[in-house]
Amino acid sequence: MQSVTNAGAVELIEQTVAAGATPETARKWWLGELSRHANATETELATVGVTPADVAELQTLVDSGKLTDKLARAVLDGVIAGEGTPTDVMKARGIEVVSDTGALTAAIDAAIAANPDVVAKVRDGNLNVAGVLIGAVMKATKNQADAKTVRAMIISRLTS
Repeated sequence: MQSVTNAGAVELIEQTVAAGATPETARKWWLGELSRHANATETELATVGVTPADVAELQTLVDSGKLTDKLARAVLDGVIAGEGTPTDVMKARGIEVVSDTGALTAAIDAAIAANPDVVAKVRDGNLNVAGVLIGAVMKATKNQADAKTVRAMIISRLTS
């Protein structure tokens, strides 16, 4: 609570919760990414260019699976730059989690074909090396795939 008070974020967090975010996620955005931006630009937290409604909308996009936290930070940069609401920025910049299973399957197929040694290790039970395949898929999708989904698809494909 002390950090919330010191950052001057009590009212901002309350307003964000009133707009639909949970207290935890409201606190996370205001004391995390937005505080870093305010400190870097030497501005007050309340004047960073983001409203509590924007933060609640951003978290709704994350909760719905349209954005990952990493993609949400890119959207937040656009909101701070005055490009519109989180949904506006997401659409204008083409930022959204790749949820098309066809596109994910194609990227996974390519990663598997390009890394036969890693595939063999995963099939032998060494799931730790699956990160190489996940990384290849993330690169192919420009980091717009959900890494957890990609991992589950790869593991399922290689161990079944």
